[in-house]
Amino acid sequence: MKVLWLCNIVLPMAARQMGMEVSNKEGWVSGMAESVLAGHGENRIELSVAFPLPRCRFPRGQEIRSGTVAAQSGGSFSFYGFPEDVNHAEKYDERLEPALEKIVSIVEPDIVHCFGTEYPHTLAMCRIFPEKERLLLGMQGLCTLLAQGYYADLPEQAIRRVTLRDWVKKDSLRRQQEKFVLRGNMEREAVGLAGNITGRTRWDRMHARDWNPKARYFEMNESLRPEFYGPVWDSEACEPYSIFLSQGDYPLKGLHYMLRALRIILAEYPEAKLYVAGNSLVAYGTWKEKLKISGYGRFLREMLTGLGLEGRVCFLGKLDAGQMRDRYLKCGLFVCCSSVENSPNSLGEAMLLGVPCVSADVGGVSSIFTGGVDGILYRGSDHGGASGGPGAEGAGELGAVSGRLAEAVLEMWRDPGKREEYCRNARNHALRTHDREKNYQKLVEIYGKIL
Repeated sequence: MKVLWLCNIVLPMAARQMGMEVSNKEGWVSGMAESVLAGHGENRIELSVAFPLPRCRFPRGQEIRSGTVAAQSGGSFSFYGFPEDVNHAEKYDERLEPALEKIVSIVEPDIVHCFGTEYPHTLAMCRIFPEKERLLLGMQGLCTLLAQGYYADLPEQAIRRVTLRDWVKKDSLRRQQEKFVLRGNMEREAVGLAGNITGRTRWDRMHARDWNPKARYFEMNESLRPEFYGPVWDSEACEPYSIFLSQGDYPLKGLHYMLRALRIILAEYPEAKLYVAGNSLVAYGTWKEKLKISGYGRFLREMLTGLGLEGRVCFLGKLDAGQMRDRYLKCGLFVCCSSVENSPNSLGEAMLLGVPCVSADVGGVSSIFTGGVDGILYRGSDHGGASGGPGAEGAGELGAVSGRLAEAVLEMWRDPGKREEYCRNARNHALRTHDREKNYQKLVEIYGKIL
């Protein structure tokens, strides 16, 4: 069978062939591609992959970039790059439709599988592909719901703040939230057009049925990056009382919750320290850094100073998969403090490594992480700014959520025996959820049912 994947990133094998930088994002997609290619003799899948590229990557007059990649595991796939403004995913460009029509006419796929609902190219494919019963859409982040929880209980003055960087880039917090709203509008239309949907939580299944009750829903878990299979966290080898966040570059990820919680944690564990993957939002040492700081970054900086957290928070910069794995293994605790999540791969990675985990009970998290068994779930935001701006009420909720997060961390550290039990349970759970062979077989099974 001919299967065309529509992806949000350039698969690493194709990126290397085109001389491009390899992305660390969505490594599970490339992992699934390797499984499909390794089993090509058995599954009879002829794989093609389409993905967006910046317009500057196309010589004048060239509409599509294509090629063929042979995988080390055996098999090969054809790839097709099409032009899209990848920096403005909130803007729908009708020129995507003829570009994707051309790719579809070349491939003549039996099935089109779109990874992610929240991109303009996904909506374009859903519009132009005529046989909706052979169109499969994979739900990932759910921008509609992310928009509702985007502010994550920030006080109104922080939401209104606009720095020079925000003004020049037209990228204030309000504008960022508006972009998620626009992407959510496209997302709901795309889901409404698809004949088949995959998801992995009770939460996304509920919304898939709400947005398209006629579509067939298939449950399919994700396989994680290969670097996270094998190593196991060791309490003797980690940095005691260190906390790791996989990212914190926008409010939805809840870094401000963690900072307020850290102040409470330090009263009982004065050696506690927070590590955050990604570039520093609070850097303010040079004129360039002062010009580039965002409104959210300035709010975080004021929190650090006001709460006396200088020297307690370390931003680690951009980390590749291996560096992320090593940081998980070194930390004393992983925390997922987002205001909204579906099934965060960062939490799955930590569980798979057997790292102690604390997470907000939001969105679809409880479908992959069982509170009181795999670790500690605490009650996240009651509304997550769903009204569009939390104001004074949100500021109070910020303190309440931070307090519940702090208590969850303290509970984890107070009982080392229970912590070790959580780690074993979480790893065993993740080994089932993220079993690469089972997830690959499930994908092949879904394709068979669609045909």
